[in-house]
Amino acid sequence: MKLNIVPARIGFQWLKSGITTFFKQPVALAGLFFMFMAAMSLLSVLPMLGSALALGLLPAATLGLMAATLEASKGKFPMPAILLSAFRAGKAQARAMLVLGGIYSAGFLLIMALSTLVDGGKFASLYLMGGSMTPDTVLQGDFLAAMLFCLALYLPLSMMFWHAPALVFWHGVAPVKSLFFSLMACIKNFWAFTVFTLGWLALFMVVGLLATSIAMALGGPGVASAFMFPLALLLAAMFFTSIYFTFRDSFASPDGSTNSESIEVT
Repeated sequence: MKLNIVPARIGFQWLKSGITTFFKQPVALAGLFFMFMAAMSLLSVLPMLGSALALGLLPAATLGLMAATLEASKGKFPMPAILLSAFRAGKAQARAMLVLGGIYSAGFLLIMALSTLVDGGKFASLYLMGGSMTPDTVLQGDFLAAMLFCLALYLPLSMMFWHAPALVFWHGVAPVKSLFFSLMACIKNFWAFTVFTLGWLALFMVVGLLATSIAMALGGPGVASAFMFPLALLLAAMFFTSIYFTFRDSFASPDGSTNSESIEVT
C-alpha cells in the first residue's frame, strides 16, 4: 500500500469535490447524514452505556457515509443500507470495525476522564450527559481550560481515526496498523489538511453570516434561528461527503495507480 504526498492546493479540491458530489445526489446524501445523526443521538440518550455505544459505532457509521459518497460520485443513488457497509462485507471486516470502534470509544472517554482533573468534571458531564451551555459557564476559567485540554488531546485521536475505517474496509489493513497509517497520512499531508480545514471553517462562517443577515432582515432572531439549524446540517452533510476524497487522494488505489508523490507503508 502506498501513501500519497499531495500538494497543499489539493485541500481545496477535497472541499470542492465534497460539495459537487453532494449536489449530484443531495436528497440521498442529506437523508443518509440525517439518519446518521439521528442514530447517534438516539444511542447517546440511552442510560449508562449509550454514549460509549454511540462512540463505538462512529467509525462504522462514518465509513457508511464514505461508501455513500463513492456511490454518488459514480452517479448512483445510495440506499440507506449502505450505512451498514462495514457490517455487510464479512465477519472479519465487521470484527475489525468493531475493534476500531472500541478503541475510539475508549480513547474518547479517556480524554473526558482526564479533563476532570482540570475542572472537576464540569465539561465532561455537560458533553456526555447533556445540558445547556450558558455564557457564564463557558467563561469560567477551569471550564474553558478543560475544553481546550480536550481539544488538544482529541486532535491526534481524530487524525488516527480519520482514514482508519476506510483503510480497514477498502485495503484490509489491521485495525491497529490502520491507526498508524492514518496518523502518518495526516502528518505527511499536513498542509493539504490545513487548507481543507481552513476552507471549511471559512465557508461555514461566510454562509452563516449571509444566512443570518438575510433571515434577520426578513423576520428577526426567531426566523434566523429556525433557518440556521437546517442550513448548518446541510453544510455538515457536505463536509462529511468531502471526507471520502481526503482518503482517496491520500492512499494509492489497490492497483497501485497514483498521480502524486508516494511512499511505501507496510
